[in-house]
Amino acid sequence: MAYFITGATGFIGTHLVRRLLRREGTLYILTRAGSHARFDALREAAGDQADRLVSVTGDLREPMLGLDSNLLAQLRGRIDHFFHLAAIYDLSADAASQVATNIAGTRNAVQLASALEAGCFEHVSSIAAGGLYPGTFREDMFEEAEELDHPYFATKHESEGIVRLDCDIPWRIYRPGMVVGDSKTGEIDKIDGIYYVFKLLQKLRAALPPWVPLVGLEGGRFNIVPVDYVADAMDHIAHQGGLDERCFHLTDPEHYSLGELMNIFARAGHAPSFSMRLDSRIFAFIPRAVRDTLRNLPPVKRVLRTVLDDLGLPESVGLFLNYPTRYDNRDAERALKGSGITVPSLHDYAPRLWDYWERKLDPDLFVDHSLEGNVSGRKVLITGASSGIGKATALRLAEAGAHVILVARSIDKLEETAAEIEIAGGCASLHTADVSLLEDVDRLVREVLEAHGCIDILINNAGRSIRRSLELSFDRFHDFERTMQLNYFGAIRLIMGLAPSMLAQRSGQVINISSISALMPAPRFSAYVASKSALDAWTRAAAVEFSDRNLRFTTINMPLVRTPMIAATEVYNSMPIISPEEAADMVAEAVIKKPKRIATRLGISLQVMNALMPHVTEVLMNTVFRMFGDSAAARGEKKPEPVEVSNEQVALAALMKGVHF
Repeated sequence: MAYFITGATGFIGTHLVRRLLRREGTLYILTRAGSHARFDALREAAGDQADRLVSVTGDLREPMLGLDSNLLAQLRGRIDHFFHLAAIYDLSADAASQVATNIAGTRNAVQLASALEAGCFEHVSSIAAGGLYPGTFREDMFEEAEELDHPYFATKHESEGIVRLDCDIPWRIYRPGMVVGDSKTGEIDKIDGIYYVFKLLQKLRAALPPWVPLVGLEGGRFNIVPVDYVADAMDHIAHQGGLDERCFHLTDPEHYSLGELMNIFARAGHAPSFSMRLDSRIFAFIPRAVRDTLRNLPPVKRVLRTVLDDLGLPESVGLFLNYPTRYDNRDAERALKGSGITVPSLHDYAPRLWDYWERKLDPDLFVDHSLEGNVSGRKVLITGASSGIGKATALRLAEAGAHVILVARSIDKLEETAAEIEIAGGCASLHTADVSLLEDVDRLVREVLEAHGCIDILINNAGRSIRRSLELSFDRFHDFERTMQLNYFGAIRLIMGLAPSMLAQRSGQVINISSISALMPAPRFSAYVASKSALDAWTRAAAVEFSDRNLRFTTINMPLVRTPMIAATEVYNSMPIISPEEAADMVAEAVIKKPKRIATRLGISLQVMNALMPHVTEVLMNTVFRMFGDSAAARGEKKPEPVEVSNEQVALAALMKGVHF
């Protein structure tokens, strides 16, 4: 017994080789010049069976697959099964490549198999050969295929036609469904097909608890099969007699809608499920010509591309929103009867697929998530760097290799921070400025650009907080002027001064330290919240305008941090408030991940609650307002009385500390 195999080092091919090695005989493996490393890996995986694998150098695009006449003569009449698996299975591949590999490659393989007088040509096709057939596509159907416009569907159909019409030796055709990883181990070699939605589900898991109901699309019907079933079925059917000139659907009798698949893998990944699913044909009433015209408009294409990029989805996903085909597999089931080979339930092995993807293939595993990799050698300007969050952030970033440019009003405290950085081996530069004075900001911008050139990251940390009820602020309008001057006008003056150089180099990030109070009605912080909310709104507008210029904006809605800014409020002294170092961790996350916003779960929850139930939120926050009184400083008292903190206040503060995401 001898086998000739193309595509043996591919995903399905490696699994098939493992099965064939359980039988007797030699396996001749077509290997492209320059790809012998993959063949060597195949031999290594074969262990003590490695000597049965023989590399045959050739090329799918060449006549006779590039085999010379001596080798042809040597192998003629010795090959019992010619397995042709080599093909492009990537929907995003260009049409020319798919034609050269799938069509011309199959023609050359058929030519070689005939010349070798092989016992049977085993052609691995795909359910894509049926196109987008509306209804049930049977194993004996071929010419009935419809909507073969996409090059992947067209080339798979035409290559199968070559086997049917031109192959003058016995042949068999296998049409696997959408192949996923091994049902026992989860093993797969690349992200494809349904795996593209895993990242979306992972993001939903990070943002929401699993019990939150979501709205999604129902979508078309999909047929998912694990690679071990496909390899087992092909191996078994190929060695059964009386099945030549027939096609076998290696598919699951169960078809799942897109919405059902999303929920199966949401459960596997402990993400929220889509409790309500909308029919994706809701826009079918719009003529196709109109839809195609709108889809091809440059602004629409850009928006769609951005949405897909954010979700980690390829453009080809649109093909499957209304996938219309079901696949009958009665011939395959008859051929497998008594073998014990059946399709396992996707519900049972979905957790293994998810686990393997998350441990081995999650794209985030291959992104540099280290702080060092994101700031080393870069210039980072931090305002309010002499104490609190600013100082802790400066120390953290300098330790990671950033050149930190420290800005504050007091040179003495800045020098202390710089000394700590230099002792630790970091690099720091000092600039004094009062960011609440616009003229001073302009001077700072000139000095920084002259001394350092373009800034890579700007961290607007300097701020002023005033905790005072409105009833005590009737004659203190300057509270509102002071907070706006520093927290809003000073911050945007600095951004506007440094942004032109960032835009010129098409790279930069602005991180604004905002507050959790900007996400919700915050009693006693009206002046502070108004200034931070103004900065948040300005930032959202700026992010839109510079979206295509690679200038990124991140807002951090900080919970309470134990800094000198809150020292005047005695009640905070006994409460579990986050440290400046924990706040610096949030800034580091902003630098690494560059999200639009970082906030605590509580902050987001209160923001949603305020949008859905504003009166309930108002009453809740009023209760908090009455629970915590004004500080002695807010009341104008010089000698504050000792403050006793209740258990309820400590519990609420612990909740406010929150968990960010």
